[in-house]
Amino acid sequence: MRLRPFTVDALLALGQAANVVLTGPQAENLGWPAMDARAYVLALVVILPTLFRSKAPLAVCLLTYGIWAVYLSFGYWPVVTSVGPMLCLYTVALQLPTRTSGYCAGLLAATWIFSGLVSDYPDSIPTIATQAICVNALVWRMGYLARRSAELARRTRAEQQQRAQDAVVEERGRIAREMHDVVAHHMSVISVQAGLATFVFDSDAKTARAALGTISGTSAEALEEMRRMLRVLRAQEGDGEVPDAPMPGLDRIRDMTDRVRAGGVPVEFRVTGTPRPIAPGVELCAYRIVQEALTNVLKHARQASASVELHYRRDHIEVSVTNDGEGVIPDRVRSSGGHGLIGMRERAKLYGGTISIGPRSAGGFAVRLTLPTSARAAPREDDATE
Repeated sequence: MRLRPFTVDALLALGQAANVVLTGPQAENLGWPAMDARAYVLALVVILPTLFRSKAPLAVCLLTYGIWAVYLSFGYWPVVTSVGPMLCLYTVALQLPTRTSGYCAGLLAATWIFSGLVSDYPDSIPTIATQAICVNALVWRMGYLARRSAELARRTRAEQQQRAQDAVVEERGRIAREMHDVVAHHMSVISVQAGLATFVFDSDAKTARAALGTISGTSAEALEEMRRMLRVLRAQEGDGEVPDAPMPGLDRIRDMTDRVRAGGVPVEFRVTGTPRPIAPGVELCAYRIVQEALTNVLKHARQASASVELHYRRDHIEVSVTNDGEGVIPDRVRSSGGHGLIGMRERAKLYGGTISIGPRSAGGFAVRLTLPTSARAAPREDDATE
């Protein structure tokens, strides 16, 4: 109901007043004292506080009980004005702690029994007591269950909001990783090639033109990947169609190694096993980790040579990127924040894989990744290791 609380209370008060007017004349027929002017005035005074029950439930409840007790002390029929006190009890059970509402329920039952004591029918006290206990217990229980339901609804909404926020944070993290991998790798290649072109611009025009060509191709590829990610994001936001252009996969690792080799770092790429179709997410994970590893070689160990190996196993694939540098990569990467290493571990964990990142005993640095490709391989929480 899209009504203000006071409007609801006013409508309920009008309903109680109508009940008094309609049922009051029947009191004498049932053996109770006739409803005179004083009875109707007291009945309306019992109803009046319920207009504010939503704002001050406990105060209104106690005030209503007190006025109702005055009404009952004159021996008038309780049923005519019983709706207001029960409504107050329901409101207290709905809004206040269980102990407080329990006291109010007991007080209302005692007031109800009091009406039997002051009546002309003392033999009816057991019946009135039974009614007082059962009816008020039912009203209290209804208010209690309504309060529990409201609390459960609030907790559910809060959990849904928290899950939505967690999903947003997770999506932002995924986008940040993608942007980091794309920008860091391609800008590293462009920086190296630009330096080479500047150095040999006057002495070796052929090499300079080759470097500029690599810059052109690398920048175009970077722009295309960024456009593809933006199209995916816009399609998700607008509930449109996702672009058909696939994300990079294992088949593009050779192009990446060629690009790095053109940047001045000798890179070998070897494939063992029988290539086969693999889930796009697994391929993208492997591609990005190789990309990040080669980017670190470009940035921190340009004098080293590197090797990229891709092994197709029965239930998984293995990817390794090693270099024969002097061990300078770990210190430099960690001093710069190590976001790329964190991203690699998160990617491996996301797809249930394991990753090992660290210096080699024979010198240099190695990144070794294992990703499951079969349906039997289930992701585990602690699979990402150093």
